[in-house]
Amino acid sequence: MENDEGYLRRAMVLAEEARRAGEVPVGAVLLIDGEVVEAWNVKESTPDPTAHAEMVAIREAARRLGRWRLSGGTLYVTKEPCVMCAGAVVAARIDRVVFGCYDPKGGAAGSVMDILRDPRLNHRVVVEGGLLESETAEQLRSFFVSQRQATDES
Repeated sequence: MENDEGYLRRAMVLAEEARRAGEVPVGAVLLIDGEVVEAWNVKESTPDPTAHAEMVAIREAARRLGRWRLSGGTLYVTKEPCVMCAGAVVAARIDRVVFGCYDPKGGAAGSVMDILRDPRLNHRVVVEGGLLESETAEQLRSFFVSQRQATDES
């Protein structure tokens, strides 16, 4: 648990990088085969609707390792993965996902649906959600409050 918290805190630092770049503050750390892959949302700057932190980390890990199967990997992410990211985790055969806050409007690791543990799929993921939940939720909440204030001032 102590290592999990440390990696999730690192993902929170990466989420701040996203926020500074004008992106939704979500960060991810993927550990696999001694590699540590760090990423954050870059949807706005790329522009790429698939450039969520999880997707960026998965792509980079596959590139570094030269394979698409990322068995043995653990993905740490500040917010519950969406449908797209959960599908990519299953497709990549990542073993474990640890996330911060739940996403009651779009989460696919237990909130709205549970793609990561769906017994109908060919791979199931160990999921640990809610680690540092209040801190990760506050990181997102404060970002969206500031976005609304900026819009109101325009």
